[in-house]
Amino acid sequence: MFAAAETVILRDGAGALRGRAVTAQAGVATGLLHAHFGDFDAFLEAYVVDRSFLLAGESAALAQGVAEDGRSVSDALADGLAALPRREAGALVRLLAARPDLVARAADTLGEEASGFAGVTGAVAERLTAERAAGRLAPGAAPAPLAYAVVAVLQRAWCEGLSEAHWRAILTAQLAGFTVPQS
Repeated sequence: MFAAAETVILRDGAGALRGRAVTAQAGVATGLLHAHFGDFDAFLEAYVVDRSFLLAGESAALAQGVAEDGRSVSDALADGLAALPRREAGALVRLLAARPDLVARAADTLGEEASGFAGVTGAVAERLTAERAAGRLAPGAAPAPLAYAVVAVLQRAWCEGLSEAHWRAILTAQLAGFTVPQS
């Protein structure tokens, strides 16, 4: 049913997300959603928990060291972000834009560091911290605020359906003043 919810969000928008729309998309009886989750809000909370957990897990690789293959900071970071499941992330960001209260509800289960896009933001901040320690990011650069900015750009790109090439160019421009040229 979570995949059906994503289809509804991506096709019709978060405002069209209703229990009947999800069950019709999934091809199951309407009562099934209520039997498993109790009510639609509990279903949405479970969806946000599931997708937040998925994104946090998938983004963990972003925090792993620095690129030693000659890629720039922005290219290495963009490669990691491009590996995230775009369909799931795109639907989640659209839902959370319409229902920000679901982040706090998911935090009750996952903790604040993993609910919504916090796990992705944390992984990006860890990566930027490692890049700064390796001398590839300016010493005065603040990884945590930069990570929030990077993830905000990505969220907007997913909401607007921007191509990967487009958001990669934005990310490169965003980090340009903070990266240290490598010889």
